[in-house]
Amino acid sequence: MTGSGDEASKSTMVCIAGWDVGAANIKAAMIQLENQAEEVRFVSRPFEIWRQKDHLTDVLRCLLGLITKGTQPQAMAVTMTAELSDVFVTKREGVLYVLDSMRACFPSVPIFVFGLSGRFMSVEEARSRPLEFAASNWLACASWVARQNPNCLVVDVGSTTTDILPIINGQVRVSGRTDLDRLSSGELVYTGLLRTNLAATIQSVPVAGRFCRVASEYFAIAGDVHLILGHLVPQDYTCTTPDGLPPTIDSARRRIARLVCADAEMLSTSEIDDMARYICARQILQIREALEQVISRFPCLQSGPLVLLGSGAFLGEAAAAGTGLQMIEGAAYFGEGSAVAPSIAAAHLLADYLRAEAK
Repeated sequence: MTGSGDEASKSTMVCIAGWDVGAANIKAAMIQLENQAEEVRFVSRPFEIWRQKDHLTDVLRCLLGLITKGTQPQAMAVTMTAELSDVFVTKREGVLYVLDSMRACFPSVPIFVFGLSGRFMSVEEARSRPLEFAASNWLACASWVARQNPNCLVVDVGSTTTDILPIINGQVRVSGRTDLDRLSSGELVYTGLLRTNLAATIQSVPVAGRFCRVASEYFAIAGDVHLILGHLVPQDYTCTTPDGLPPTIDSARRRIARLVCADAEMLSTSEIDDMARYICARQILQIREALEQVISRFPCLQSGPLVLLGSGAFLGEAAAAGTGLQMIEGAAYFGEGSAVAPSIAAAHLLADYLRAEAK
């Protein structure tokens, strides 16, 4: 009798790591659950896999060390988008590379891969059908939100892309699950806070009272716009600048001027800043058009709520302004980890999955 009472009084700790392995950033989270208490630790690290693919395992080990604080995870959940990088000949090759890197790094930890079916599988199972696990991070994020808010829209604006995800009656109701299908449906928009090539966002900009076509060159990116407008500070500009110069406001202005084949001597500061404001407005409009495309399929979501996630959440908020959508900050579901939401979501989903399997 005494022994069973002691067992009942012992606390049960669950410690799960979640990963979002992207082509430009890697995000990791650790959730530690003990009785009713929950602790979440997370980290995001810029990593351009196309430049240094062979260092992926080093970065994975480093990030895990930053979030564990000496407590090793009982299991890991993996999502990814790195497979799309052109360092890989096919997406199949990319998925397999990420999976093999995870297994090589953490051979003694059970690893579960979250797929486009909404289910977890072992690395071995995932290796047999890799395309089912390509670009799965958005689904992990939406699935976790759906468990807490059964009817809502999720708008997740990251450094590179924007996801617009309808949730109805607790189900993620996207039109397609591959990147190709999601681009067609408006549920994936290739625009983000940092890495978007501005020549892909606009064809012309107003300069001194007239519209001027832009050069289709890799002169400037969205991070330059948002640095100039005060939406970012230099330490938030975590990707490589197009010209290799530091991410300062002055260098950002020089890069924006190059869009119209000019420079900072030919254009005034106010003219360059006006260009930045115009480009920002066009980026917001791009998200707004996709948002309206998605909402048009689901009239029941026309009043929201809309859950704002990602490092560029303010762009999602601006895109939804005037729509009547009730907006909810991502902190309601992910605390301070809104910018790394898929890794946190994957860890929570795996914790629930393992609890259900144990019953």
